[in-house]
Amino acid sequence: MTQRPFAEPFALFQRWFSEASAKEPEDPNAMALATVGPDGQPSLRMVLLKEADERGFTFYTNYESRKGQQILAHPKAALCLHWKSLRRQVRVEGPVEPVSAEEADAYFASRARTSQIGAWASQQSRPLTERLELERRVAEFTMKFGIGAVPRPPHWSGFRVVPQRLEFWEDRPFRLHDRMVYHREGEGWRTEKLYP
Repeated sequence: MTQRPFAEPFALFQRWFSEASAKEPEDPNAMALATVGPDGQPSLRMVLLKEADERGFTFYTNYESRKGQQILAHPKAALCLHWKSLRRQVRVEGPVEPVSAEEADAYFASRARTSQIGAWASQQSRPLTERLELERRVAEFTMKFGIGAVPRPPHWSGFRVVPQRLEFWEDRPFRLHDRMVYHREGEGWRTEKLYP
């Protein structure tokens, strides 16, 4: 990490993400997403980062899934991207907002057709009696949409985590790690170093 922090965190994130994209062997855009249920119990799973810019960190999902329902009820989340090969991680915390219909349509259209069909077929997070039940639903929606374009399901869209806090963590010898935190304050950012 540089001695002088960037004025805002996104340039540093893009630099680290570019390095991870070049060096991390599997899914450099994989990130842990933490949400909270109605009882206050945290819930954690891996999702894929699809866009990161000054607006925030975007991923897509079924809004009827467990994570979708938790976010809609409690629109706050935390993310963690960990790049083992680089010995770095980035942690993000903040409120969550839905992406626009136009953004969701554009991303959905870019997906492989089989993934588009899967978004219709999967009743994500609901009980599945047997695998054959899912395969039947895939066949049903494959026939329904024929060879034409597959529209985006109404329950499938994206969320954007709007960072209020970003932490950049980098491994150092003897566990004396380097930690830099950006806190959003109004239109700007305040930085501070943390003990490892």
